[in-house]
Amino acid sequence: MKFGVFDHMDRAGANLGRQFDERLKLIELYERAGFHGYHLAEHHATPLGMAPSPSVFLAAVAQRTKRLRFGPLVYTVNLYHPLRLIDEICMLDQMSGGRLELGIGRGISPYEVGYYGVDPATGPERFAEAMEVIMKGLTEKRLSHEGQYFTFKDVPMEMHPVQQPHPPLWYGANSLESADRLAKQACNTVVGMRADGVGQFSARYRAAWKALGRDEKDLPLIGLSRHVVVGDTDREAQSAAKRAFALWYDALIHLWRAHGVGLPRQMIPAEFEPALEGGYIIAGSPSTVRDRLKKDNEIAGINYCLCRLAFGDLSFEESSRSVELLAKEVMPAL
Repeated sequence: MKFGVFDHMDRAGANLGRQFDERLKLIELYERAGFHGYHLAEHHATPLGMAPSPSVFLAAVAQRTKRLRFGPLVYTVNLYHPLRLIDEICMLDQMSGGRLELGIGRGISPYEVGYYGVDPATGPERFAEAMEVIMKGLTEKRLSHEGQYFTFKDVPMEMHPVQQPHPPLWYGANSLESADRLAKQACNTVVGMRADGVGQFSARYRAAWKALGRDEKDLPLIGLSRHVVVGDTDREAQSAAKRAFALWYDALIHLWRAHGVGLPRQMIPAEFEPALEGGYIIAGSPSTVRDRLKKDNEIAGINYCLCRLAFGDLSFEESSRSVELLAKEVMPAL
């Protein structure tokens, strides 16, 4: 079992410079605590994502850490020119000595891509073609491609990643059916479902991996992401988590509410208590958090425990205390 951190970088207050500074200090703590990776979301025109250019923030992460792996989860590929994204991927992998984890996706919000003039209806086809171009650009010395959205002829690829043939791929999965495709692509995966749903996904992924004749020891990471707050007592941790979750959830639905519609898939309960009961949030003393993580991780069949440790208005002190207690009293047992 490896542990990682997922970060929306949702708005934490009026002082954005302070938020960036404190988050970088927290990421240094993640490395010292033994986390495997740090994964940053990309969102635009919403308080859910105050790091709309993941590459810029992750370049700072590369310089503030030595061992921690990191990457976007995910780059909204349809908002980039493929040649520009190839360069950014290669730069980050070089700047970090080969620690980049490459999350890719087409963008979950039609409003965010729409602001950039991208038709959401073309998303799947545009994304598939862009990824074909990006994979060529990361693995070939000259790039040629002729498609519906992009055409390139003999473009020199001066940049290249440290990790060959390319950095490990990551994808956010929300359906059981995608397990077969992701196993075939050897893609690391974070699954947006309850623990029992993730269990079905991971079982199908492992079966598909085995059917391809691949060794179990080479299995990519399959993760489940949850809000986690660890405190000295259940009351203390759950009070902080409830306060912060309300602000995070308000940011989550911000654009959908502004357009007068609900979320297309209501995966996370709006109220704290149902979210806590369902395991979307795990908050409490070290023993409470340890027991719930152990139970849900086993049900989910995962090998990557992904935690949201900074969200809403959690202070730096509250999040760093969570990291300290998680690393000392929870992670060793799992």
